[in-house]
Amino acid sequence: MVTRNLIPTIPYLSFILFLCLSHSALANKCLFISSYHTGYEWSDRVELGLRNTLQGQCEIKQFDMDTKRHKDEASIKQAALNAKAIIDEWQPDVVITADDNAAKYIIATHYRDASIPFVFCGINWSIDEYEFPYTNTTGIVEVAPIGLLLVKAMNILGEVDSAVYIGADTLTERKNLQRFATAAHDFDITLKSHLVSTSSDWMKAYKAAQNHDFLIIGSHSGINDWDNTDIKEFVRTHTRRLSATNHGWMLPYTILGFTKVPEEHGVWAGRAAIAILNGARPNDIPIASNRKWDLLINDVIVKSSGIEIPDTLARTAKKTSEQKR
Repeated sequence: MVTRNLIPTIPYLSFILFLCLSHSALANKCLFISSYHTGYEWSDRVELGLRNTLQGQCEIKQFDMDTKRHKDEASIKQAALNAKAIIDEWQPDVVITADDNAAKYIIATHYRDASIPFVFCGINWSIDEYEFPYTNTTGIVEVAPIGLLLVKAMNILGEVDSAVYIGADTLTERKNLQRFATAAHDFDITLKSHLVSTSSDWMKAYKAAQNHDFLIIGSHSGINDWDNTDIKEFVRTHTRRLSATNHGWMLPYTILGFTKVPEEHGVWAGRAAIAILNGARPNDIPIASNRKWDLLINDVIVKSSGIEIPDTLARTAKKTSEQKR
């Protein structure tokens, strides 16, 4: 008679434990709501950081509000209602949102102090207008190195009396412009601005800005007829003044970049979501702000414009002329 060993071996027990843990982790549901769309570089890189962090921790479902390309109030509110329908039907264990419109039109409008936990990221500058945090929220705020950008410009130019801000006519760009206006005032710089909706208006604003000391280039996201090739060539042939941006995807059209790192937001939000899945309360996780920056130089525009960049700055910056979205 053969007696079977009814006690599983250690490797078999480990395998069973792995299956149980995997099943438990994947039984968790994480919903990611992006304010924007796939193909928009900022959103794609936030998503990359988030997904890499959450891998194996939960089932991930994503909804894109697409509010850069469909930015009228009715479209944004409808996108928020579509997201709410997914939340109410799927009942995720945690919801992660990226950027302002998701925070404003979903969390603040529909889920203030609700039972479902939210982790926000990419909110520009301040959460005061949404009165965060609620009992069910935590997140990371997106701030840009505006003071550094202005100081570097003054170091290069020697003196800056007037500057021009050019960006898309969107909620995010209006918030960015307000911060730049405050900082420019502190540095005694007169700041003019052009928030536009078409490529033609953007190019007109860019050409007129060459009469000022310095250009600050906001995001083009929200300008739906933007043509990368045409505008790259326009900038190359018309640039006579120093330009700088806080957006990495605007480097093909800008000389200097002091840029945020989108993956930082995704990683932070993912770690916060994991903590919540493990039992942490959202409002016990302190609100954070980003801490990482990249310094970039577009050599193509520098050479065509004849603008001289100090050697010390050029040596420390990453060089780029790559086309981005």
